[in-house]
Amino acid sequence: MNHLQAMRYVILPQAFKRMIPPLGNEFIVLIKDSSLAALIAAPELMYRGQAMQGQYYRVWEPYLTVAAIYLVLTLTLSFFLSRIERRLATT
Repeated sequence: MNHLQAMRYVILPQAFKRMIPPLGNEFIVLIKDSSLAALIAAPELMYRGQAMQGQYYRVWEPYLTVAAIYLVLTLTLSFFLSRIERRLATT
């Protein structure tokens, strides 16, 4: 087996299997931390929630909606990552 074949058939599949869980966790953390970035960076979900609160004088509805959006995003990403991990664990 030459170097290219060893990388393709042995090393990279093992590295990919070990890389998926920490990389997936980082994606989830990035989604969760994006709500904190609303205080610093450009407008996003939390900013839109604050704008709706000021415009319609409703306090809970925009924040509950934003929380539901973040929940759906993180649960969806967690679901797909766990399926990928299970699929790679069986091969």
